[in-house]
Amino acid sequence: MSSSDNPRDADPNDPEELRFHYTPTDEPSAEEATDNPHAQDTTHVPAVIDALRTEFGEAIHDVETYANEDTVYVEKERIQDICRYLKEDEGFEYFVDLGGIDRFTDEDRYEVFYNIVSLERQKRIRLKVRVEETDMRVPSVTDIYRAANWNEREAYDMFGFDFVDHPDPRRMYMPEDFEYHPLRKEFPQLGVPGSLPLPPQTPDGDLTMDPFAAARGSQPVKSYEEPPVDQDSE
Repeated sequence: MSSSDNPRDADPNDPEELRFHYTPTDEPSAEEATDNPHAQDTTHVPAVIDALRTEFGEAIHDVETYANEDTVYVEKERIQDICRYLKEDEGFEYFVDLGGIDRFTDEDRYEVFYNIVSLERQKRIRLKVRVEETDMRVPSVTDIYRAANWNEREAYDMFGFDFVDHPDPRRMYMPEDFEYHPLRKEFPQLGVPGSLPLPPQTPDGDLTMDPFAAARGSQPVKSYEEPPVDQDSE
């Protein structure tokens, strides 16, 4: 890379220099030949996908590839068996994370994704299951990957997934009596007034029922300030 191509050599006072221009310095290999210059060979796992199809048949619903990243859609009820097979037979022993997605669609509204890595093979695979709004149950994979414990708790807290057989199904961030799941698309960006009472803003005041009162046109209570001290009276 020449000095002119190095973004560290850019002049921050020149607006044109602030733009990000990326040009691959090497010709991509056959497996990396995609439309996205940021594609990685580590996320393309056709042999593993073929093995999954052979082992689980129709439980492997679909495969999507974007930027050389393979995403495998699998049957929700078989997610435990598929994760166990990937760990024990294919060497994907490192559980990176899982999370939820609200697609806000009439059918299969939600998804749960799983990112799993084989350190020995230097490969990564992403699994996804679709979840109906009327049946939020998803088998827990904590028996296979202990690291999934907190991820599943977070996904339950934020989206409302019911991870069946989870050993400690508590909320991660919100109070246990909180009625909502904040990452669902219908949850207001400014929250629901009264759903999460906050401490009073003055010593003798009431609980703050709306943390964004000003945004809704109300006059918020002024924060408490110490009264001025008369230095001469001391």
